[in-house]
Amino acid sequence: MPEVAIYNKEGKEAGSTELAESVFGLPWNANLVHQVVSSLQANRRRGTAHTKGRGEVAGGGRKPWRQKGTGRARHGSIRSPIWVGGGVAHGPRSEKDYFKKINKKTRRKALLVALSQKLRDKEIVVLDSLTPLEPKTKRGAAILKNLSLVPDFAKLGQGASAIVLTPAGDKNAVRAFRNIERIRVEEARNLNALDALSAKYLILPKESAAILEKSSG
Repeated sequence: MPEVAIYNKEGKEAGSTELAESVFGLPWNANLVHQVVSSLQANRRRGTAHTKGRGEVAGGGRKPWRQKGTGRARHGSIRSPIWVGGGVAHGPRSEKDYFKKINKKTRRKALLVALSQKLRDKEIVVLDSLTPLEPKTKRGAAILKNLSLVPDFAKLGQGASAIVLTPAGDKNAVRAFRNIERIRVEEARNLNALDALSAKYLILPKESAAILEKSSG
């Protein structure tokens, strides 16, 4: 089982803990992670981009000029895609559905693989606890500054992105970190592979680690 150091909100080492091998000790699987992350990205597409075809733009009810005798190219309608102001050929359509189905076990396995890799890369910060926490931005910023003094997490002090994983809905944590650039607060149970890989660091209180380990079964 992987053993990692635990830190308190002051950035001081407060012991160590063993994390579950089934969650934080899996080998990297690039194909699996790519499949799931691509599907999650597709499912987040709103699909609102829409262009008009030649049958939808205004005008063009008659032939612009006669077929022969003018010396100009033949045209049948000003709504043709080759005309300025004409319809768009093969443009995006709002009725297109980008949704891709992801099996629950596949999505879960990709998250565990991503967590395992981030732990190996020393991009997971394990906290003894996030509570009690004053709901003030200056308190959230102070915690990040303290953690950035740990050599492995120095980039936290340089504006690196991070996700603070709470065991449940924590309004104080949201208020403490929401105004800090590139820092997000999420419940541990809602984490997915795309979110895990989109942030440089995961700040993981022990209670949140327990939730991830419990749901791995």
